[in-house]
Amino acid sequence: SKLTNLGHLEMTWRSKVHFHPLLVRILHKSRLRYYGKPEKKVDMPYQAYFEVADGSGMMSMVLWSSLCPEWYHSMKVGTVLLLEEYAIKDSYPFKTQPTPGDSQMKRFATIEISLNVRNPPTKISIIPEEKVKPEWGLPEVKYRFITRSELDDLPHNHSCDVIGLVTFVGRTERARKREHGEDFWLYRWAHAVDGTSDQPFILELFATSQPDVFERIHPMTYLVCTQMRVVRNITEHASSTIYLTTSNESQIFITGWHKGQPYTKDTKVKNFIQWTKSQSEIDQITKTVIGGYYPFPRPPDNFSKY
Repeated sequence: SKLTNLGHLEMTWRSKVHFHPLLVRILHKSRLRYYGKPEKKVDMPYQAYFEVADGSGMMSMVLWSSLCPEWYHSMKVGTVLLLEEYAIKDSYPFKTQPTPGDSQMKRFATIEISLNVRNPPTKISIIPEEKVKPEWGLPEVKYRFITRSELDDLPHNHSCDVIGLVTFVGRTERARKREHGEDFWLYRWAHAVDGTSDQPFILELFATSQPDVFERIHPMTYLVCTQMRVVRNITEHASSTIYLTTSNESQIFITGWHKGQPYTKDTKVKNFIQWTKSQSEIDQITKTVIGGYYPFPRPPDNFSKY
């Protein structure tokens, strides 16, 4: 069928009601958002953002309502979609922006693709990877993996991806989203090593829309976290309070979930796998810890400093 592209849509969308089909690849995926309120009667108050791209650039795509439980888990980073009968809207100005792996990619930020059950009812097709043709010109998923030795030089809020061997995972904790509110964020702390430094990555992992992975993080698993943000607490001991926290677009993967993921082709991931092959499993197990209370950043040594 006759296809359009994202660049053409941005130039012509105001003058059209019906749009030609789109072929795009998913580059980023947000956590699932629940926006239900007691006073509003919405059947399926769910929403999820994706960043999708073709040869012309990258644009946001929003999955609405009952399409979320139907499609959210099938739409992975790297998945190629054929979209028909979608809507185009002005983009929502306050949403979070993931950092693209390819800094040269053009971003169409003024509009977004809206996928709904009606008005119009969107038709979504997933194209299997083996049927994706090079002549479609779809970009590959690119990452920004860093090693632990590179972390100390990165600025606050820098976006990166990491891979490491888990040596510690804390119990699940919770923090209020708002003071006096009844909603909580669930999170847990983890340490992961990659052999490039004596220090581990310290990871603050908030529960994403991957409960099956979040609950199964344990020592000795290979952990991949994407779209993490660097947090620097500027104190006297700046080096001891650098850690990584998840963002709205973070994805977490552990042993058993890696097969077929686009990052398996990344050079730093391959280097890490080579390093793990040179390690003694018995030595690593003796250094692992699970559970317990983990206050971080650590309070000062004595009360007068506190």
